[in-house]
Amino acid sequence: MTDHPFEDETRRKLEQVSVATIATALFKRGLRNQVVQDVHPVRPKGRNMVGPAFTLRYMPAREDRNQVSEFRNPKHPQRHAIETCPPGHVLIMDSRKDARAASGGDILLTRLMVRGAAGAVTDGGFRDAMNIAELDMPAYHHRPSSPTNLTTNEAIDINVPIGCGDAPVFPGDIVVGDDDSVIIIPAHLAAEVADETSEMTVYEDFVVERVRGGETIIGLYPPTKEANLERFAQWRQQKGR
Repeated sequence: MTDHPFEDETRRKLEQVSVATIATALFKRGLRNQVVQDVHPVRPKGRNMVGPAFTLRYMPAREDRNQVSEFRNPKHPQRHAIETCPPGHVLIMDSRKDARAASGGDILLTRLMVRGAAGAVTDGGFRDAMNIAELDMPAYHHRPSSPTNLTTNEAIDINVPIGCGDAPVFPGDIVVGDDDSVIIIPAHLAAEVADETSEMTVYEDFVVERVRGGETIIGLYPPTKEANLERFAQWRQQKGR
C-alpha cells in the first residue's frame, strides 16, 4: 500500500474536477498514459468516483484450473478481493482488456457496495450490467459480458501493480472516474494535483461563461492577455470562488 495517506480534503477536491482536467495536470508532469482506455460508466452517476486503488489481476485461464467448483474456495482471488477491498477504495481489475468473459456480476458488486467501496473498474466487462447500473456505487467497464470469468480469465493476484486499459496502476494510487472516463493519479501526486485542478476548474468555469457570451478563446484560453486575468479576478470575487 501507499506511504502517502489520502486526505479527506484531497478527496473532496477531486470529486469536483473532471478527468480531462486531471489529464492535463498529469500531462504537465510528463505523465501521458494515466487514462484507462476503452472503459465507460455502466451508467453515468452525475458525480465523481474517487478512491485509492485496490487491485485484482487476471491472467489467461488454464482449463484444468478454472472449473465452476473453484468458486467454492473462500480464498478464490476474485471472491477474496470483494471481501477484503477496504472501505472507500476502488476495486480496479486488470482483465487483459478482454470482455469475452465477465470480471464480476451484480451480486459481487452489490457486496462490494455494501462493504463501503467507492467503486469498481475493469477493462473487461461486467455480467448483469443492467442490475449493476441500478446500484448507487459507480462502476466502469468496456461492455456488458455474460460468460463467467472462468471462461477465459483466472483471477490470480490481489493488490499488486497492474495495467488496466493500458494505464499503470499501483496499489494506493488514486482512481478518479467521471461520467466520461477513468484516470489514475500516482499516490504521491494526489494532493498537489487536487489543488491545481481545483484552481484550473474555477478558471475553466469562467472561460465557459465568457465563451458562451461570444468571446474568442484567443488570449482567454490559455490566458495570455493580462486583461483576461484581471476580469477573472473580478469574476472570482463576485462569485465567491
